Amino acid sequence: MNHSVDEAEAAARAGEQPQEEPFVEGSQQDPTAALTAEVEKWKDLALRTAAELDNFRKRSARDMQEARSYANADLLRGLLPVLDTFEMGLEAARIESEQSIVFQGLKMVQGMFSNLLKEFGVDEVPAQGKPFDPNLHEALSQEASDTVPDGTVIRVQRRGYKLKDRLLRPANVVVSSGPAGA
Repeated sequence: MNHSVDEAEAAARAGEQPQEEPFVEGSQQDPTAALTAEVEKWKDLALRTAAELDNFRKRSARDMQEARSYANADLLRGLLPVLDTFEMGLEAARIESEQSIVFQGLKMVQGMFSNLLKEFGVDEVPAQGKPFDPNLHEALSQEASDTVPDGTVIRVQRRGYKLKDRLLRPANVVVSSGPAGA
């Protein structure tokens, strides 16, 4: 509430003249300076709000692009066991005869499947002969080896795959423990 208005009303009721506050030079703020400061405050707020909106738009666009890039991850992850089983069938057909029509047909389907995965950004995780990386590989066991250095992948039991830069499935590997008895 404004005290001078209250005082004026009380004085009027009492039949007195309201007291005016004495004017002290310099106590009043320059109205132009006050308005300029207010305008600057609102300009600053407008600029900040515009920057926040721009950042929000950029973040939203980036999030949408990422969602589109990885939208198929669950489907592709679900196809990996199918690919594993298919490759076991291909290996069985190869053992029977690499010249058989069945093997040749399965080999063509495998090539088509591999090309399709590459189109969607799926790549095999490099493992065989590589240093063990817990971010990409899952160690099933360790084996002693005189020829393979300690901590190096000796054998891949199940291939791992990445979708662009994200791991879909780690490679299941056997890792060298170095020479026996060392």
